[in-house]
Amino acid sequence: MTRIDFHTNIPDKLSYVCRLARKAYAARAKLVLLADSPAQAEALNEALWTLSGTDFIPHVMAGDPLAPETPVIVTADERVELPHRDMLVNLTRRTPAGFEQFARVFEIISTDEEDAAAGRARYVAYKKQSYPLTHVVAGQS
Repeated sequence: MTRIDFHTNIPDKLSYVCRLARKAYAARAKLVLLADSPAQAEALNEALWTLSGTDFIPHVMAGDPLAPETPVIVTADERVELPHRDMLVNLTRRTPAGFEQFARVFEIISTDEEDAAAGRARYVAYKKQSYPLTHVVAGQS
């Protein structure tokens, strides 16, 4: 069954997700980053290139011919053909279609009240379906 991790109180989703992708890549995990829009997907793509001067996180946009060999895929459309199903990082305010095909889902929730309310609704929905949930609050130890 898919494990779902909620990361809440995130002031900057893009930088947080880049750090999460760096950590997953270091652990040799394969990851799909689901952006809320094509513009956010492009911003995330750019942020991954500029994370730091010493880090390189191999990534491509979904649909790229190199996607099957690339550990990090960026997309704004969860219905697109994806080459792997290890981890899904959801930056949207909706429950991703096909999330249950992934071993693990990360729900990234910002400090924005509308985003937090949508995140709480997804948490309740996942809980009702008996998915194993964890909750990490940014800035708390």
